[in-house]
Amino acid sequence: MHEIAQGIYLETGFIGVTLGAISLPHGLLLIDAPPRPEDVRSWRGGLLNLGGGVERMVVSLDAHIDRSIGARAMECTVVAHEITCDIFRNRPTALKFQDVQTGAEWELCNGLGNIRWTPPDISFSQRMLLYWDDEPIALEHHPGSHEGAVWVVAPAAGVVFIGDAVIPGQPPFLSNANLPVWIDALKSLLAPPYQNYLMVGGRTGLVTAQQVQEQISLLTEMHEALEDLAAHKAAPEATETLIPRFYRNLIIPEGREELFKNRLRWGLLHYYQRRYLALPAEEAVIEAEPKEKDELELEKEENEELE
Repeated sequence: MHEIAQGIYLETGFIGVTLGAISLPHGLLLIDAPPRPEDVRSWRGGLLNLGGGVERMVVSLDAHIDRSIGARAMECTVVAHEITCDIFRNRPTALKFQDVQTGAEWELCNGLGNIRWTPPDISFSQRMLLYWDDEPIALEHHPGSHEGAVWVVAPAAGVVFIGDAVIPGQPPFLSNANLPVWIDALKSLLAPPYQNYLMVGGRTGLVTAQQVQEQISLLTEMHEALEDLAAHKAAPEATETLIPRFYRNLIIPEGREELFKNRLRWGLLHYYQRRYLALPAEEAVIEAEPKEKDELELEKEENEELE
């Protein structure tokens, strides 16, 4: 964990997402949660050294499984956009994941066991101000990368957490995206009021203005390629031909080759189906836990994981 501005910390050591913490007189405002139970325990332990008030609140920047799977285990108030809340409400209470290949980081985690979802405790539609200090922290709805995407803005410190809006060197998550809206949102990062802010991406930490511009260029190219397929009334399977084109310039860590290809395959296919063929697309295929596994047993398993 390192401090990027007064009282604002980043943690990039866990799988899945970059975590943030803002230490305020009233408490800690936390940005996302790690997916694995052991990482949740480690993150919670590290937060004890940050000071601040006694309250704790987690902001889920969107409903992506990587960042939302561990939110409940943080054992504090969770806030998210109202669309994210609706997605949570439509998920079964007790879940297990099928063998899917969406290219998300949680698919590399072993031993996740049974997952229990609860909707966020607080939701908002456009903008929410948190007065835990003299200067408020703003939670703003910026759809594009996800229909329920949220940015957390700390104006006094000049820091903005932008989630999956910019993912340098990795394929973007497309299945729940809106590319024209996403591009417009990124352009706002290069103009006031965010122009001189430190920008924190939800996967790789701090991002630069150059990386924002590169993300705009990539998304624009993807949008044009998908528009071309749609104009020729191509079948959804034709999106497979775009994978080599958008894979060649990635920075691929060891062991992530198939993950990144799967992310492109899943995202391009489901974006095309949803945007051009009006077919539903899901982040992942989820099935309900067998009925013989009752609520008490699931609660016991979860408590044992967190002890």
